Amino acid sequence: MNQSSNRQINVLLVNLFNKVMAVEGKAVITEEFKDISNNDMHILEAVGIGEPQSVSAIAKQLAVTVGTLTVNMNALEKKAYLVRNRSEEDRRVVLVSLTEKGRKAFFHHRDFHKAMIKSAIKGLDPSEREALLGCLQKLNDFFENGEIIKEEE
Repeated sequence: MNQSSNRQINVLLVNLFNKVMAVEGKAVITEEFKDISNNDMHILEAVGIGEPQSVSAIAKQLAVTVGTLTVNMNALEKKAYLVRNRSEEDRRVVLVSLTEKGRKAFFHHRDFHKAMIKSAIKGLDPSEREALLGCLQKLNDFFENGEIIKEEE
């Protein structure tokens, strides 16, 4: 691949990241949810609608420290988006779950992501979808592992 193509890929990746964050912020933070941030929405997404999760499990999923997450959760709890309770099995463990208000925000955020995916794959044939999935998996692996492939000199 030549330098021009590499530059184009870099520009596209940077632009996509910035645009997704900007569009998501505008789409998700509506009048109803104006008291929280896009980052807060991602915390609610990580908490999820299933069984209550421990703070440490949520922090690991979001790749943040428990201390950082606790600060954000304090605000979300104060605004009635989530609740924290001590585990009955181990009182040292704090379990987090969404309130009805938090569940409503969760589904609102999920619906944005569903629409985004639908728009991204619209018009792609199955082989193009597979190629896109493969490329995105490689990008995800890069960001997960942080492995940088150095150019040969």
